[in-house]
Amino acid sequence: MQPLPLLTLPQMLRERARQHPDKVALNQKDYGIWQSLSWKEYYQRSGWFGLGLLSMGIEPGSHVGIISENRQEWVLAQMGCGLSGLITVGVYPTSPANEVAYVLEHADVQVVVCEDQEQADKVAECIDQLPHLKLVVIIEPDGFRNTDPRIAGKSHTFKAIEQAGKQHESSHPRLIEEVLAQQQLDDLALMIYTSGSTGKPKGAMISYRNIHGVAPGIIDRLDLSPDSSHLSYLPLCHVAEQMLTTFTPIYLGSMVNFGESIRTVQEDLRELAPSLFLGVPRIWEKLHSSIMIKIADTGPFRRWLFNRALAACAPLAYVSPAKRTLTQKLTYAWWYWIILRALQNYIGLRRCKAALTGAAPVPPAVVRFFRSIGVPLIEVYGLTESTGMVTGQSVQNPHPASVGTAILQAEYQLAADTQELLLRGPMVFMGYYKNPDATAQSIRDGWLHTGDVVAVRDGQLYIVDRMKDIMITAGGKNITPSEIENTMKGSPYIKECIVVADGRRFVGALIQIDLETVGKWAESRSIAYTHFRSLVETVEVQALIQAEIDQGNAQLAPVAHIRRFHLLSKELDHDDGEVTATMKVKRSSIYQTYQHEIEALYA
Repeated sequence: MQPLPLLTLPQMLRERARQHPDKVALNQKDYGIWQSLSWKEYYQRSGWFGLGLLSMGIEPGSHVGIISENRQEWVLAQMGCGLSGLITVGVYPTSPANEVAYVLEHADVQVVVCEDQEQADKVAECIDQLPHLKLVVIIEPDGFRNTDPRIAGKSHTFKAIEQAGKQHESSHPRLIEEVLAQQQLDDLALMIYTSGSTGKPKGAMISYRNIHGVAPGIIDRLDLSPDSSHLSYLPLCHVAEQMLTTFTPIYLGSMVNFGESIRTVQEDLRELAPSLFLGVPRIWEKLHSSIMIKIADTGPFRRWLFNRALAACAPLAYVSPAKRTLTQKLTYAWWYWIILRALQNYIGLRRCKAALTGAAPVPPAVVRFFRSIGVPLIEVYGLTESTGMVTGQSVQNPHPASVGTAILQAEYQLAADTQELLLRGPMVFMGYYKNPDATAQSIRDGWLHTGDVVAVRDGQLYIVDRMKDIMITAGGKNITPSEIENTMKGSPYIKECIVVADGRRFVGALIQIDLETVGKWAESRSIAYTHFRSLVETVEVQALIQAEIDQGNAQLAPVAHIRRFHLLSKELDHDDGEVTATMKVKRSSIYQTYQHEIEALYA
């Protein structure tokens, strides 16, 4: 591929506006209608927002927080910050007020952009902890009962900021050009806070050079082009969504779509049929469960067809279409027109050229299922500290269970004693904000220490587990909990599995059922229940989960077999501190919360 221009992301946005002013850059669904924004409008409105903040006394270099679901205003604010010399700090819209307070205070945020009253109320609740906060910008003022008096004097609408910027531009027509003329690749672009699964979130500082360094490898590995299209729905305060919503689209000139809500993703996918789709493991697990529920509700003939198609196409899961024999091509074509095409349309991925899963381990059975029905699902690997994806499978030649090979410009080596993955390249982050000790621990001798134990086979990287998660049983056997947990989560009836084994005689587990699939299963058998707990406590469900665990155990070494388990009587909750905003399990918190249940397993 051609080298990317040596331009920062805001400088590249200006070039897109100059080169393709009328081409659609952003597409957003409002009240059921898709509205488009051209590259010229993208650049212009971003500039107005940034100038609007400057006109209200915000100094270049200040930090601007954004708390919102994905939408045009998110990236307009982010790029507006870049065009005016400000720095963006994303905050998870699902975070409770105390987590919002921590990030905004730690990041020294002076402006916070809130989507609606729900987010503004969180800021108002913690306003006393935010001494630097000067402005609160509201994207959607419609529906506000009233502005909380604690932030009333600081509040402005997004449109008002844009209008102020438009007026400021008339008296300072060269201001953005002056900012961009001085902007360097080594400047700080944005701060992305880690999920905080093992402690307080840390603010990773990402430079424009980091973004410029990672983008070519992503474009090359995923075979992206200016014609690619993507549905943006995962939180933009996470680096995974940033790389496909701002990094690569602006350098490539490709289109990004925003649906109405995180809750309408499947409907939006059906309407758009994008060429690129990113899903964290839980998204793929939910899509898998959704299909299995639909199949269970059909008649016996359709179920028979589905099972025949799956059996016939499973051997083709990891055979590239270009390398298939004539018989294999005919087999797939037959089942494609009979049933697979309808399945792909149902999940909205019939035109998908690259489907990604990352951010956490994914059950191998789920990946194989989607590849069997013709969805080109590949596994990728990256961290906030590596500015996103640094390894990934090839779309044309994937290897089961691996995370592929290193992308362009990324180097790796394994620590001799621990086999920890070490990374080096222009995509390695600047460091943690206000935390030099953690930075020094993370980057040593120029190498980023990922904390992940890796195996290399035939040139492919395989993630073994997090170093801190590897457990040793009382018998001295090493256990990798993620392998056990992912095997069990391959069942459509198991939503979460938390292994307990460290210092124990055998492997135990806390299991959370998938309410939707287990509920459907119970209804089909006329098993009465009223809520989550009553369903879990039925003898039939206990037996169902035992059968699923027995199936999972059959795929594992005897030492890794789950011998006892406890069914959780409630779903794990972010507000209860049991999972992070990205739904990663907080092991230490869960072990503490369910200490009595865990001890009962070994009584």
